[in-house]
Amino acid sequence: MTDTPTPPETPRPPLSEAAKRALAEAEARRQAIDAKGAFAQKEVGGRGGLEPARYGDWEIKGLTSDF
Repeated sequence: MTDTPTPPETPRPPLSEAAKRALAEAEARRQAIDAKGAFAQKEVGGRGGLEPARYGDWEIKGLTSDF
């Protein structure tokens, strides 16, 4: 390790109204997906995690296949 000091972070400029709306819409989409998944029927003997058909990758124990 070195003892060099890290420079302080520069403050970010405030978000624009469009950026705030985009973040709010993304959060609403995430909540809708979570709510939809909460009422979904549980799969017996299936894999855990996100639906691979939707997200494009099937990964189990670090091995990924793309379909």
